[in-house]
Amino acid sequence: MRQLIAYAVSAVVAATTAYAFSHRTPPPLPATELRTDRLLINDMTVDGRRVVAVGEQGIVLTSDDLGDSWQQAAIDQRRGSSLTGVARLSAERLVAVGHDGWILRSADGGKHWQESRIDNELAEPLLGVWAGAGNTVMAYGSYGKFFVSRDAGQSWQACELPVDGYHLNGMDGGADGQLMLVGEQGTVLRSADGGENWEALPAFYKGSLFGVVRLSAQRWLAYGMRGHVFVSDDFGQNWTQVPLGHTAPLYGHARLPGQTGVLVVGAGGVVSRFDGQGKLVDSLRLKSLGTLTSVAALDERVLVVGGEQGVFKSFRGGITAAQD
Repeated sequence: MRQLIAYAVSAVVAATTAYAFSHRTPPPLPATELRTDRLLINDMTVDGRRVVAVGEQGIVLTSDDLGDSWQQAAIDQRRGSSLTGVARLSAERLVAVGHDGWILRSADGGKHWQESRIDNELAEPLLGVWAGAGNTVMAYGSYGKFFVSRDAGQSWQACELPVDGYHLNGMDGGADGQLMLVGEQGTVLRSADGGENWEALPAFYKGSLFGVVRLSAQRWLAYGMRGHVFVSDDFGQNWTQVPLGHTAPLYGHARLPGQTGVLVVGAGGVVSRFDGQGKLVDSLRLKSLGTLTSVAALDERVLVVGGEQGVFKSFRGGITAAQD
């Protein structure tokens, strides 16, 4: 009798072991929700209905419905480095840059990305990227770092600029070859020949400038720390301050459709609108959104903003309707 009980126990144990280690198809896991309100977004670009946003931990998000829903892009060589800037050469070709000298390129509108450069030695950040005519792309960043690509971001050449080691934070330009770079300590550089030669302009402001916008060949708008905005009517030779009535740092901008002006965003949810002449139209705060670093104007009625609390759904009706 005892033998039979022992055999029965052994059989149960064997059956249990066999079941435990047998192949079974697990039940499907619930889809992981992409919380776009918990990501630090640093920059974005828009073409038609598609918005591409980049940020912390190498995140790239795309939206094909004016910012109503977002998908995470695929990156061949994923890293933990933050992405700080993104620029579009065409509807399909984009380049993104970030910390550790990281540069990515996409040939399908931002859905898939390939690595074209990484700096594993100095690991110094690139802070922005600008795309010109044809296949020209320029990346810039810490301590005057400046790289040029003539093949849509596949290969890069380092260039020396007269910047005394200051960080370069913003760039803009046109197809006529007029370019401008701004950065730390009021650094302003300009080029009249597509970046072949650069001239350092006299500093008119001792604080950091974070961005610059070309409004026309001669008219430019620069912005930065403590709510400082300046406009030049002679390609940067002279600048006039535009009072905003606040001291919030300004970090990003977007042109309005039809070249009718520009939006500039910053700390505390600040959104300021300037017309095509660089004159202040209005300024407001989008409450509870924290610091804004980037904005995309999809049309006259729809905006997408990004910053320390992620990327936000389009504000139907424009910036006035978004005011809290």
